[in-house]
Amino acid sequence: MVMVEQKKISLSLLILFCCLNHKLCAQSIPSESKNININGDHMLIGMGIILDMESWIGKSIHKCITMAISDFYDLNHSYKTRIVVHTRDSKGDLVKSMSAVDDLLKNVKVQAIIGPETHLQSKLLSVFANKAKVPIFSFAGSSSKEYPYMFQIKEEESTMAKSIAALVESYKWRNVIFVHEDTDDGSEILLYLAESFQDKNIQISYRSAISASATLDDITKELKKFMTFHTTVIIVHMSPSLASKLFLKAKSLQMISEEYGWILTEKTVDLFRSTNFEVIESLQGALGFRSYVPASSRLYNLTLRWHNFFYRKFPTLVTKEVPVSAIWAYDTIWALALAVEKVGVPHNGLLLLHEVLETRFKGISGEFDLSEGKVRSNGYEIMNAIDYGEKRVGYWTHSQGIRSNIHLYSSLSTEATTAPKGRMLSTTPNKRLKIGVLKIRNFKNFIDVGFDVEKNVTTAVGFSVDVFKTCIDLLPYEVPYVFISFENATYDDLVQKVYAEEIDAVVGDSTILANRSEYVDFTATYTDLGVGTLVRIKKKDLWFFLKPLDIGLWLAAMASLILTGFVVWAIECMNQETQCSPAHRLGTIFWHILLTIFFAQREKLSSNLSRFVMFIWLLIVLILITSYTATLTSLLTVEQFELASKGGIVGFHGGSFMGGVTVRNVHFEGHQKRAYYSYEDYAHALSKDGDADAIVDEIPYIKMFLSKYPGDYALVSSEPITSGFAFIFQKGSPLVEDVSRVIAKIRLDKTLESVENRWFENRLSVLPRNSTMPQALKLDRFGGLFIISGITCTLALMMSVLHLLHGKMEVYSIISFLVGRNLMATIRYLLYRNVVQT
Repeated sequence: MVMVEQKKISLSLLILFCCLNHKLCAQSIPSESKNININGDHMLIGMGIILDMESWIGKSIHKCITMAISDFYDLNHSYKTRIVVHTRDSKGDLVKSMSAVDDLLKNVKVQAIIGPETHLQSKLLSVFANKAKVPIFSFAGSSSKEYPYMFQIKEEESTMAKSIAALVESYKWRNVIFVHEDTDDGSEILLYLAESFQDKNIQISYRSAISASATLDDITKELKKFMTFHTTVIIVHMSPSLASKLFLKAKSLQMISEEYGWILTEKTVDLFRSTNFEVIESLQGALGFRSYVPASSRLYNLTLRWHNFFYRKFPTLVTKEVPVSAIWAYDTIWALALAVEKVGVPHNGLLLLHEVLETRFKGISGEFDLSEGKVRSNGYEIMNAIDYGEKRVGYWTHSQGIRSNIHLYSSLSTEATTAPKGRMLSTTPNKRLKIGVLKIRNFKNFIDVGFDVEKNVTTAVGFSVDVFKTCIDLLPYEVPYVFISFENATYDDLVQKVYAEEIDAVVGDSTILANRSEYVDFTATYTDLGVGTLVRIKKKDLWFFLKPLDIGLWLAAMASLILTGFVVWAIECMNQETQCSPAHRLGTIFWHILLTIFFAQREKLSSNLSRFVMFIWLLIVLILITSYTATLTSLLTVEQFELASKGGIVGFHGGSFMGGVTVRNVHFEGHQKRAYYSYEDYAHALSKDGDADAIVDEIPYIKMFLSKYPGDYALVSSEPITSGFAFIFQKGSPLVEDVSRVIAKIRLDKTLESVENRWFENRLSVLPRNSTMPQALKLDRFGGLFIISGITCTLALMMSVLHLLHGKMEVYSIISFLVGRNLMATIRYLLYRNVVQT
């Protein structure tokens, strides 16, 4: 509101000045132009100066301007032009600054203005410059192409924001507080900070605007508000006078400590050079940005003269170094003096503007170039308030970013050995992070809550607690916390307590669920995802090798073997060329057929029909052996685990959300469901005397069970239908992102695995999801194969018989012709004789 009122006042006065042409002149300070040798040949060029002559910066800039005029014309005494300054004291007041601008332009008719160093509304100042066609070199305004007569003699806000973001990122801080003076420039740099921070995934947790007229009570109230936040990195952007009040009060509130990281922008950093001992003491450990000026002999000479002057005149205020804005003012005077000499005529603003934009030279500040309407940045030096002074600890440049060893400097240490924590909850009892934990009777391996009587605190141990402590220890800042125990409650109850801000977080075996995410934020999961099926391992079976084939298939294979052996024997017996006896031939044939199972037969068959039958049999053997091998391999891997049979009982984790919905999701729709409430219940239910065929639970619980009961049980299948365990925090808590990042890190570097190994000692590999239990091969799968075999044997046997009969018929015809007997008698005789001989 104060800023809005100031804007209204300044705008009203501006309108009043323009309409009534009212002349309001500030107190004039005698010009030091008398030191310049002016004669009739020199053209006097008026230049206005608007500064707060009561401030240290104002005094420094004014002195450097007068020194610049003297130095320039001493070196260029032949120039025909001479700059004459007209100084106005703004006293740091917005209205007086605007009045001084109007007076210098309308009454004095200066051809250029330097100042003010306090922030005016940039657009109003730009309008003045454009309308009068007079260049204004402001230490507070901003340049733009729309207003070419407005020059910016300060660093860009975007450059300042990028350097601060780089520093914050270098300390791995992720959240900051931004406190600024309630002026336009504070809002302007905030926009650039937000943009730069967004690129580096840094958040501004809180923004505070403090009026220049704020009382100590107002500042105290705001600082106490800072103390309630988790974030303790504070960026300060305000005038040194207001900042001194802020730091003195912060010191009294014990906020100047290792727990806090203070960063001062260029606007505030000159506070490091304060001569007030109490102010310097309150700044210990703070970091600040100052525009970098390269060392040179000219800079050394200027600094020496400037120091000698102020030491004589203001011995209690003098500092070692010239303010950067004063150095820029020195170079600006040189640029103006060069430009007006080239123009050669007074009151030609357009030509003077052109010459200023074209002027380039090596000044004390470095390469001085106003071609873009602003000074060229050399980057920043990063200062640290140490030993009641300041020390350069690093640099920032556009091209190289942060350089030097700024990480070695501490918030309070004069030895500078550790970095400030940057974010930490106060160590007072009412400021510790309140961690809710469930006191449960069973499943204590994840979290087991106790109470330390001597220390009067709640304690907690378990896998979840170990992971949480590991994450907190790896954060780049300290997070004091205290456990708060809850009995006869559920995790849903604790979620509501977090939502109601009764507690800050929850640690334990809490599952990520969509309905819970509406009220709280979850970190990344630190366990396996999904649910699994727990079963008992089947004991040793001496006849396990028979299981790949169903009994029907075994009988069919044996019948096929006998049939094939008989057919081959019969065909071979009908072959007249075979010399061995039928009994010997029968044994040989069956041994031959058995050896075909191993493809090791060596006996030769005499008939093509028997060879064809053997080919079909070999085809059957090949298919059966291949199928048997594949099924046996699967059974050896999987079928040793007993899964629930149709209509059996499937158990689940009682007292949790693991009820009917979850069991149905893992395809046990036709089974009865029963709740179990401890690992002991699980073991008994799956034992020989138990009533459960399988138990469905989240994989972390099953893995913990297997570590307690190794050897007899196994996890045989899994479904990714749950999101695992995670830690719970309040909505928007900065710890969510930071802890999640640490979980990802410890998972990658195997730290999480080592924590798991301490709790899950006996681990068993999990079968791929959607894997199915292999079944014994049945006859209906191979029925067609045996039908083909049967038909082949039958046809082969029939063909062999017909071939034999055909041969006998030919013999009978020859004999009948020779002996004259009838055909039937001859056939009966031959058949009877053949049978008797056989």
